[in-house]
Amino acid sequence: MNILIVKTSAIGDVTHTLPALHALRHHYPEARIDWLVEEAAAGIIAGHSELARVLVSRRRQWAAQLKAGSPLAAFREFYQFIQELRAVSYDLIIDFQGLLKSGVLIGLARGRRKVGFGRGMEHAECSYVFLNERVPAVSMDQHAVHRELQLLAAIGVPTAEISFTLPLTAEHRQQARELLGRHGIVENSSLVAINPVATWETKLWNGPGFAEVADRLMAGGHSVVFTGSKGDRLPIEAIISAMQQPAINLAGTTSLMGLAALYERAGLVISTDTGPMHIAAATGTPVLALFGPTAPWRTGPFGDQHQVLRVGLDCSPCLKRTCPLGTIDCMQRLTVEQVLAVATGMLAGRVVGGTS
Repeated sequence: MNILIVKTSAIGDVTHTLPALHALRHHYPEARIDWLVEEAAAGIIAGHSELARVLVSRRRQWAAQLKAGSPLAAFREFYQFIQELRAVSYDLIIDFQGLLKSGVLIGLARGRRKVGFGRGMEHAECSYVFLNERVPAVSMDQHAVHRELQLLAAIGVPTAEISFTLPLTAEHRQQARELLGRHGIVENSSLVAINPVATWETKLWNGPGFAEVADRLMAGGHSVVFTGSKGDRLPIEAIISAMQQPAINLAGTTSLMGLAALYERAGLVISTDTGPMHIAAATGTPVLALFGPTAPWRTGPFGDQHQVLRVGLDCSPCLKRTCPLGTIDCMQRLTVEQVLAVATGMLAGRVVGGTS
């Protein structure tokens, strides 16, 4: 049996689909399972032991080539990709993405059953027109992990066990040890990782707040490292420059699995609502997540060991990249004292709440 998972982006969303992969592999132990993903999130599943093949869509690169006036190169690479996609005839293709970009690729793929949610899912962009089996829409006001498992349950795949398995290797873990060691952080250090940047301006907390939280955690005997993408280095440098104590900027220095191995070593990860938050949660490390415009019951860190901190204004969650009121109060009203109180409690082993 040949199965294709279609979940193309983003990092957090791809991480949310790992339990679905586990359920499929458990139900179809002998099946060939492939995964179609975009380049930015491919590191979450590259080399995964439960996958036969990872098909990488370089959609953004093709769009950039078109914009730069190189249409022939873009069309040639896209054609080669489609040839690779169509090289296997699938018995089952599952659309976990539910967007037009995933629907088009499913339409181009060769598959006997093309399954996904039907009309009624939020932001679905009519992707269901490319499916020949449409599962009735479910409520968006439940966690993304549960929504995806409901899709599998509707086609007869048992989903009682929820397991996140990342393709972490001994090499990834050794690289994390060496990276931290170069900065004087040894194996038995009490490590806190802070991931302060997000792509939406409405998800950002204040930089001086992160600086004070990091200073006070370090004064309490914890080592602190900041993480993020290569593009996050400058904002993180600004945070560190406001600190009284020297902190470490590791943004852009690891692969996604290298980042996961680093989070594995931490006692706590403090993060805005962004992809690395979900990577940290998947490793099992407790996460303190700062939420404002988005809904943690939909996309918060999954598991009872995590804590979500939010103000809970009447206008939140608005699910908007730009604040309609121009204030971003849902994030800016979070205080240093609130963050520190929850962080120190979690480091002491006291966890309240969770998102599951």
